[in-house]
Amino acid sequence: MITVAKDNSGDFSSIQKAIDSITTLPETIYISEGIYEERIEITKPFITLVGEDPDTTKITYGYYALMKMEDGINRGTFRTYTALFNADNLTIKNLTIENSSGFGTQVGQAIAVYAEGDMIEFSNCRLLGHQDTLFTGPLPLKEKQPGGFVGPTEFAPRKNGRQLYENCYICGEVDFIFGSATAYFVDCELFAINRNQEINSYYTAPSTYEGQKYGYVFEGCKFTGNCAPRTVMLSRPWRNDAKAVFLHCEMSEQITEIGYHDWNKPESHETSFYAEYDCIGNGYVPQKRASYIHQLTDEEALEYTKEKVLNILI
Repeated sequence: MITVAKDNSGDFSSIQKAIDSITTLPETIYISEGIYEERIEITKPFITLVGEDPDTTKITYGYYALMKMEDGINRGTFRTYTALFNADNLTIKNLTIENSSGFGTQVGQAIAVYAEGDMIEFSNCRLLGHQDTLFTGPLPLKEKQPGGFVGPTEFAPRKNGRQLYENCYICGEVDFIFGSATAYFVDCELFAINRNQEINSYYTAPSTYEGQKYGYVFEGCKFTGNCAPRTVMLSRPWRNDAKAVFLHCEMSEQITEIGYHDWNKPESHETSFYAEYDCIGNGYVPQKRASYIHQLTDEEALEYTKEKVLNILI
């Protein structure tokens, strides 16, 4: 195990230097409490990051989409990440990862975590940001505007990976969980930040591929925030085949009665798949949902266990 400590009592005082030092796999990096103002990139598989405590161990940086690069071009969404996890079989525990840039109305998109790979697992983590906090790669098959995907996996093969988030706190405003991965969220809190707008937040914006069985699944999660009642949407489709399913979730009164927005893509009503099952709270109003939102039967809900979605053998 490699140790990182701000006070120089570990093997390294920089997390990235610890990552760069890895020569044999698998490897675990233990991070002592402290605020680490750095960007990190992991591109090797079978690495585990373990923080001392998510309340006291933070990785933070402040890149944002409207930031000018040296060539005068905006940084854009996908070069803003604080942490890049671009490999298979990664585990991240007991850490806070933050993009500190602030509100999207001022800085644009600002990713805290860019996660792309198969079997990436987050446990007891806090992912903090505003617009586009968590990107669950891969990217959609094609950008809508030239140069829209400039970043670390722009030209990478589009491989759907499995991601797991357990007991995590994720906050943001617009589309703050987005991407094409098969991602399962268990016992997480999703916190919507108030923008004082008619619609303050969209918790999710999936871009699930056509023919992909699963997109986002939320099991036993809490959808909270500091927004006014009926000013937050659960999801909208970044791409038309978006999938998101909500099981046994607690939905606060902030969520609108219709719950979902089609992003002005009426054609997505036929191609997306949004579904709910046995949720609670004042934001769960199944009788007011749009006709294309599914309410699952007991039998249908059995298809969305963690084991089935992530294809885990038990």
